[in-house]
Amino acid sequence: MFRLGAIAALFAASANAAFAQQNELNLYSARHYQTDEALYSNFTKQTGIKINRIEAGENELLERIKTEGANSPADVFITVDAARLAKADELQLFTPWKSKALESRIPAHLRTEDWIAFSTRARVIVYNKATVNPADVQTYEDLANPKLKGKVCVRSGSHPYNLSLGAALIEHIGAEKTEAWAKGLVANFARSPKGGDTDQIKSVAAGECGVALANSYYVARMLRSEKPEDKKIAANFGVVWPNQKSTGAHINVSGGGILKHAPHKEAAIKFLEYLASDQAQVYFADGNNEWPVVPNVKVKNPGLEAMGAFKADTIHVGKLAKNQAAVQKIFDRAGWK
Repeated sequence: MFRLGAIAALFAASANAAFAQQNELNLYSARHYQTDEALYSNFTKQTGIKINRIEAGENELLERIKTEGANSPADVFITVDAARLAKADELQLFTPWKSKALESRIPAHLRTEDWIAFSTRARVIVYNKATVNPADVQTYEDLANPKLKGKVCVRSGSHPYNLSLGAALIEHIGAEKTEAWAKGLVANFARSPKGGDTDQIKSVAAGECGVALANSYYVARMLRSEKPEDKKIAANFGVVWPNQKSTGAHINVSGGGILKHAPHKEAAIKFLEYLASDQAQVYFADGNNEWPVVPNVKVKNPGLEAMGAFKADTIHVGKLAKNQAAVQKIFDRAGWK
């Protein structure tokens, strides 16, 4: 009897340990949005799985995961932009995910076998209403037109947001034309690239430049702001959805994947599936002005609504990833630092 009792206790302890092991998730996140706090707490409320989170820059986190190797405690890595997800993939840090729920909810062009997108943002053209005719900036290609000489503001050419746009252009118009475009863009700079997307929007509104590229969620944040200074800025700029008669506006993503040595793979799958749930998808829109990846999810966001409906580019995110190195070389040769 003693033996049987001891064995039963051993099995019970083992089962409890296994449950405890899958009852937590170690998340390495390069998303730095305070609004994500509710997203994580809601997951814990729904599943009972505790999230242990480390936040840092993507390069720092990727180096950490690489250094930790097989001993890494990290289960999931999430970040913004296909370029950064591609870097993790290139380092062979992910393991393929398997989930019928993710396959059915996330469109095929927004996932690879190693990582998934869970929200999207568009690269839009912002123009000064007083100095630029929107008819002159209807496409990304228009930004290289000599008539815009001295009018273009943009952030660094090495930034992933711009690299992913360039990667899409390579796919659509080829490397040679993309390089010509980049050289034309550089020739039109109002100033040397500096600052983030919000800085570009403010520079357009102030008249320092006539047009700029910006991610849509920065624009939506400005449009839904109740601050008097933001309302003043918003009154001075307009927004163009580029390439509506051709490929559609360039779309980038926030996304993530399960890491190769994840100790809590079951919890990791549950977390990714949660990010694709209606509740989480709505939260991305309401909390950070991003669009859901899951079709037919209803959101109400005044900032997004103010920009209106648009045609989105449906290029596969994997193609954005594979062109990263090539487009960086193109931008370097063009002098887009």
